[in-house]
Amino acid sequence: MIKSFKKVYEALNWASSFLTEHNRDRNAGEILLQHYLGVNRSRLLASLHDELPEHIKALFIQAVQKHVAGTPVQYITGSEEFYGRTFKVNEEVLIPRPETEELIEHALLKIKKLFPTEHPLELVDIGTGSGAIAVTMKLECPKLLVTATDIAKSSLDVARTNGDALSAEIEWVQGDLLAPFIEKGQTFDILLSNPPYIPVADKETMSVVVTEHEPHRALFAGEDGLDFYRRFMEELPYVMKKPGLIGFEFGAGQGNSVAEILQKAFPKALVSVEYDINGKDRMVFAEL
Repeated sequence: MIKSFKKVYEALNWASSFLTEHNRDRNAGEILLQHYLGVNRSRLLASLHDELPEHIKALFIQAVQKHVAGTPVQYITGSEEFYGRTFKVNEEVLIPRPETEELIEHALLKIKKLFPTEHPLELVDIGTGSGAIAVTMKLECPKLLVTATDIAKSSLDVARTNGDALSAEIEWVQGDLLAPFIEKGQTFDILLSNPPYIPVADKETMSVVVTEHEPHRALFAGEDGLDFYRRFMEELPYVMKKPGLIGFEFGAGQGNSVAEILQKAFPKALVSVEYDINGKDRMVFAEL
Protein backbone atom coordinates (compact mmCIF):
# COMPACT_ATOMS: atom_id res chain seq x y z
CA MET A 1 0.00 0.00 0.00
CA ILE A 2 2.90 2.37 0.76
CA LYS A 3 4.10 2.30 -2.83
CA SER A 4 0.68 2.35 -4.49
CA PHE A 5 -1.25 5.24 -2.95
CA LYS A 6 -1.50 8.42 -4.98
CA LYS A 7 -4.42 10.42 -3.56
CA VAL A 8 -4.60 12.35 -0.30
CA TYR A 9 -7.37 10.12 1.10
CA GLU A 10 -5.34 6.99 0.28
CA ALA A 11 -2.36 8.41 2.13
CA LEU A 12 -4.53 9.13 5.17
CA ASN A 13 -6.06 5.64 5.06
CA TRP A 14 -2.62 4.04 4.93
CA ALA A 15 -1.37 6.19 7.82
CA SER A 16 -4.45 5.51 9.93
CA SER A 17 -4.07 1.72 9.55
CA PHE A 18 -0.29 1.78 10.07
CA LEU A 19 -0.55 3.98 13.18
CA THR A 20 -3.40 1.96 14.71
CA GLU A 21 -1.50 -1.25 14.07
CA HIS A 22 1.43 0.13 16.08
CA ASN A 23 -0.67 1.60 18.91
CA ARG A 24 -0.17 5.22 17.94
CA ASP A 25 -2.87 7.88 17.62
CA ARG A 26 -4.43 7.48 14.17
CA ASN A 27 -5.00 11.28 13.97
CA ALA A 28 -1.24 11.80 13.78
CA GLY A 29 -1.45 11.14 10.02
CA GLU A 30 -3.80 14.07 9.53
CA ILE A 31 -1.58 16.42 11.54
CA LEU A 32 1.53 15.37 9.64
CA LEU A 33 -0.06 15.65 6.22
CA GLN A 34 -1.44 19.10 7.05
CA HIS A 35 2.09 20.09 8.01
CA TYR A 36 3.73 18.86 4.79
CA LEU A 37 1.00 20.24 2.54
CA GLY A 38 0.93 23.54 4.46
CA VAL A 39 -2.86 23.49 4.87
CA ASN A 40 -5.40 23.55 7.71
CA ARG A 41 -7.75 20.65 8.45
CA SER A 42 -10.70 21.97 6.43
CA ARG A 43 -8.45 22.50 3.38
CA LEU A 44 -7.02 19.01 3.81
CA LEU A 45 -10.50 17.48 3.89
CA ALA A 46 -11.46 19.48 0.80
CA SER A 47 -8.50 18.02 -1.09
CA LEU A 48 -9.03 14.32 -0.29
CA HIS A 49 -9.23 13.35 -3.97
CA ASP A 50 -6.23 15.44 -5.04
CA GLU A 51 -3.06 13.69 -6.11
CA LEU A 52 -0.26 13.79 -3.57
CA PRO A 53 3.03 15.15 -4.98
CA GLU A 54 5.76 12.50 -4.90
CA HIS A 55 8.12 14.53 -2.69
CA ILE A 56 5.32 15.15 -0.15
CA LYS A 57 4.43 11.45 -0.21
CA ALA A 58 8.05 10.53 0.60
CA LEU A 59 8.26 13.04 3.47
CA PHE A 60 4.88 11.91 4.82
CA ILE A 61 5.77 8.19 4.81
CA GLN A 62 9.07 8.94 6.54
CA ALA A 63 7.33 11.10 9.18
CA VAL A 64 4.64 8.49 9.94
CA GLN A 65 7.31 5.81 10.31
CA LYS A 66 9.32 8.13 12.56
CA HIS A 67 6.28 8.66 14.81
CA VAL A 68 5.62 4.91 14.95
CA ALA A 69 9.26 4.50 16.06
CA GLY A 70 8.55 6.90 18.94
CA THR A 71 9.25 10.49 17.90
CA PRO A 72 6.43 12.80 19.07
CA VAL A 73 4.47 14.42 16.24
CA GLN A 74 5.29 17.87 17.64
CA TYR A 75 9.03 17.27 17.30
CA ILE A 76 8.52 16.18 13.70
CA THR A 77 6.46 19.26 12.78
CA GLY A 78 8.54 21.49 15.08
CA SER A 79 5.53 23.15 16.70
CA GLU A 80 2.60 22.83 19.09
CA GLU A 81 -0.52 24.92 19.66
CA PHE A 82 -0.87 26.45 23.12
CA TYR A 83 -3.53 28.89 24.25
CA GLY A 84 -4.43 29.64 20.63
CA ARG A 85 -0.86 30.36 19.55
CA THR A 86 1.81 28.34 17.77
CA PHE A 87 4.99 27.61 19.73
CA LYS A 88 8.20 26.21 18.28
CA VAL A 89 9.34 23.02 20.05
CA ASN A 90 12.26 20.64 19.74
CA GLU A 91 13.83 17.94 21.89
CA GLU A 92 15.37 20.56 24.20
CA VAL A 93 11.96 21.49 25.61
CA LEU A 94 8.89 19.79 27.01
CA ILE A 95 5.90 19.80 24.65
CA PRO A 96 3.28 22.22 26.11
CA ARG A 97 0.21 20.36 27.45
CA PRO A 98 -3.45 21.42 27.73
CA GLU A 99 -3.23 21.13 31.55
CA THR A 100 -0.78 24.02 31.59
CA GLU A 101 -3.36 26.17 29.76
CA GLU A 102 -5.53 25.64 32.84
CA LEU A 103 -2.71 26.82 35.12
CA ILE A 104 -2.75 30.06 33.11
CA GLU A 105 -6.57 30.36 33.29
CA HIS A 106 -6.53 30.08 37.07
CA ALA A 107 -3.54 32.40 37.43
CA LEU A 108 -5.22 35.14 35.36
CA LEU A 109 -8.39 34.94 37.49
CA LYS A 110 -6.43 35.04 40.74
CA ILE A 111 -4.30 37.98 39.58
CA LYS A 112 -7.48 40.02 38.93
CA LYS A 113 -8.77 39.19 42.39
CA LEU A 114 -5.52 39.66 44.31
CA PHE A 115 -4.16 42.70 42.47
CA PRO A 116 -7.14 44.92 41.54
CA THR A 117 -5.05 48.02 40.85
CA GLU A 118 -3.40 48.73 37.50
CA HIS A 119 0.18 49.16 38.76
CA PRO A 120 2.75 46.95 36.96
CA LEU A 121 3.25 43.51 38.47
CA GLU A 122 6.43 41.44 38.26
CA LEU A 123 5.97 37.80 37.30
CA VAL A 124 8.57 35.07 37.00
CA ASP A 125 8.20 31.71 35.22
CA ILE A 126 10.71 29.16 36.55
CA GLY A 127 11.85 26.36 34.25
CA THR A 128 10.28 28.03 31.24
CA GLY A 129 11.16 25.39 28.60
CA SER A 130 9.43 26.51 25.39
CA GLY A 131 8.40 29.77 27.07
CA ALA A 132 4.71 28.83 26.85
CA ILE A 133 3.76 30.11 30.33
CA ALA A 134 5.84 33.30 30.23
CA VAL A 135 4.85 34.30 26.69
CA THR A 136 1.15 33.54 27.21
CA MET A 137 0.96 35.41 30.52
CA LYS A 138 2.59 38.48 28.94
CA LEU A 139 0.27 38.48 25.95
CA GLU A 140 -2.88 37.80 27.97
CA CYS A 141 -2.00 40.36 30.65
CA PRO A 142 0.27 43.02 29.09
CA LYS A 143 0.68 44.99 32.35
CA LEU A 144 2.87 42.16 33.66
CA LEU A 145 6.64 42.60 33.68
CA VAL A 146 7.68 39.05 32.89
CA THR A 147 10.96 37.26 33.59
CA ALA A 148 11.55 33.63 32.66
CA THR A 149 14.35 31.27 33.61
CA ASP A 150 15.70 27.88 32.65
CA ILE A 151 18.80 26.01 33.73
CA ALA A 152 19.55 25.01 30.12
CA LYS A 153 20.71 27.54 27.54
CA SER A 154 19.37 25.28 24.77
CA SER A 155 15.86 25.53 26.24
CA LEU A 156 16.14 29.29 26.71
CA ASP A 157 17.10 29.64 23.04
CA VAL A 158 13.80 28.01 22.06
CA ALA A 159 11.85 30.17 24.52
CA ARG A 160 13.50 33.34 23.26
CA THR A 161 12.64 32.39 19.66
CA ASN A 162 8.99 31.95 20.68
CA GLY A 163 8.95 35.25 22.56
CA ASP A 164 10.35 37.09 19.54
CA ALA A 165 7.99 35.37 17.08
CA LEU A 166 4.95 36.24 19.19
CA SER A 167 6.15 39.77 20.10
CA ALA A 168 6.23 39.14 23.85
CA GLU A 169 8.64 41.35 25.75
CA ILE A 170 10.31 39.09 28.33
CA GLU A 171 13.58 39.08 30.25
CA TRP A 172 15.24 35.69 29.78
CA VAL A 173 17.61 34.49 32.52
CA GLN A 174 19.70 31.33 32.63
CA GLY A 175 19.93 29.87 36.12
CA ASP A 176 19.01 27.16 38.60
CA LEU A 177 15.54 27.77 40.10
CA LEU A 178 15.58 31.02 42.12
CA ALA A 179 19.35 31.35 42.63
CA PRO A 180 19.85 34.25 40.12
CA PHE A 181 17.23 36.36 41.93
CA ILE A 182 18.31 35.55 45.48
CA GLU A 183 21.85 36.64 44.53
CA LYS A 184 20.54 39.98 43.20
CA GLY A 185 17.91 40.50 45.91
CA GLN A 186 15.20 40.60 43.23
CA THR A 187 11.59 39.97 44.27
CA PHE A 188 8.33 39.18 42.45
CA ASP A 189 4.59 39.61 42.88
CA ILE A 190 3.78 36.37 41.03
CA LEU A 191 5.66 33.14 40.52
CA LEU A 192 4.44 30.36 38.21
CA SER A 193 6.13 27.08 37.41
CA ASN A 194 5.51 23.70 35.80
CA PRO A 195 8.52 21.92 37.31
CA PRO A 196 9.56 18.28 36.82
CA TYR A 197 7.24 16.13 38.98
CA ILE A 198 7.34 12.54 37.74
CA PRO A 199 8.74 9.91 40.17
CA VAL A 200 11.79 8.23 38.62
CA ALA A 201 10.22 4.76 38.95
CA ASP A 202 7.34 5.80 36.65
CA LYS A 203 9.78 5.84 33.75
CA GLU A 204 9.36 2.06 33.40
CA THR A 205 5.66 2.32 32.55
CA MET A 206 5.70 5.50 30.46
CA SER A 207 5.48 5.69 26.67
CA VAL A 208 8.79 5.77 24.79
CA VAL A 209 7.32 8.73 22.89
CA VAL A 210 7.91 10.67 26.12
CA THR A 211 10.85 8.96 27.81
CA GLU A 212 13.11 8.64 24.77
CA HIS A 213 12.50 12.10 23.33
CA GLU A 214 11.40 14.75 25.86
CA PRO A 215 14.20 16.11 28.09
CA HIS A 216 14.47 14.12 31.33
CA ARG A 217 15.54 17.24 33.23
CA ALA A 218 12.00 18.56 32.60
CA LEU A 219 10.24 15.32 33.57
CA PHE A 220 11.69 13.48 36.55
CA ALA A 221 12.10 14.64 40.15
CA GLY A 222 13.33 12.03 42.61
CA GLU A 223 11.65 9.03 44.19
CA ASP A 224 8.29 10.67 44.90
CA GLY A 225 8.39 13.39 42.22
CA LEU A 226 8.43 16.17 44.83
CA ASP A 227 12.14 17.09 44.90
CA PHE A 228 11.70 20.39 43.06
CA TYR A 229 8.79 21.55 45.26
CA ARG A 230 10.94 20.97 48.36
CA ARG A 231 13.77 23.00 46.81
CA PHE A 232 11.33 25.77 45.87
CA MET A 233 10.07 26.07 49.45
CA GLU A 234 13.59 26.75 50.73
CA GLU A 235 14.08 29.57 48.22
CA LEU A 236 10.62 31.12 47.74
CA PRO A 237 10.52 33.19 50.97
CA TYR A 238 13.52 35.18 49.65
CA VAL A 239 11.88 36.27 46.40
CA MET A 240 8.13 36.71 47.06
CA LYS A 241 6.47 40.06 47.72
CA LYS A 242 3.29 40.44 49.78
CA PRO A 243 0.63 40.43 48.56
CA GLY A 244 1.89 37.72 46.24
CA LEU A 245 0.74 34.74 44.23
CA ILE A 246 2.49 31.39 43.73
CA GLY A 247 1.17 28.80 41.26
CA PHE A 248 2.50 25.33 40.48
CA GLU A 249 1.41 22.54 38.20
CA PHE A 250 1.92 19.01 39.52
CA GLY A 251 1.09 15.41 38.66
CA ALA A 252 -2.42 14.06 39.28
CA GLY A 253 -2.63 12.75 42.86
CA GLN A 254 0.18 14.96 44.22
CA GLY A 255 -2.12 17.83 45.25
CA ASN A 256 -2.28 17.24 49.00
CA SER A 257 1.47 16.67 49.27
CA VAL A 258 2.41 19.84 47.34
CA ALA A 259 -0.23 21.92 49.18
CA GLU A 260 1.15 20.69 52.52
CA ILE A 261 4.72 21.61 51.58
CA LEU A 262 3.56 25.05 50.39
CA GLN A 263 1.45 25.73 53.51
CA LYS A 264 4.39 24.81 55.71
CA ALA A 265 6.61 27.34 53.91
CA PHE A 266 3.89 30.04 54.11
CA PRO A 267 1.76 29.30 57.20
CA LYS A 268 -0.45 32.41 56.74
CA ALA A 269 -1.07 31.92 53.00
CA LEU A 270 -4.38 30.87 51.49
CA VAL A 271 -3.41 27.60 49.76
CA SER A 272 -5.82 25.98 47.30
CA VAL A 273 -5.67 22.91 45.08
CA GLU A 274 -7.36 23.31 41.67
CA TYR A 275 -8.66 20.56 39.40
CA ASP A 276 -8.32 20.22 35.64
CA ILE A 277 -11.10 19.71 33.10
CA ASN A 278 -10.89 15.94 33.68
CA GLY A 279 -11.48 16.32 37.42
CA LYS A 280 -7.85 15.57 38.37
CA ASP A 281 -5.93 17.65 40.91
CA ARG A 282 -3.39 19.52 38.79
CA MET A 283 -2.54 22.95 40.25
CA VAL A 284 -1.82 24.48 43.61
CA PHE A 285 -1.88 28.19 44.40
CA ALA A 286 -0.79 30.16 47.43
CA GLU A 287 -2.13 33.68 47.97
CA LEU A 288 0.25 35.56 50.25
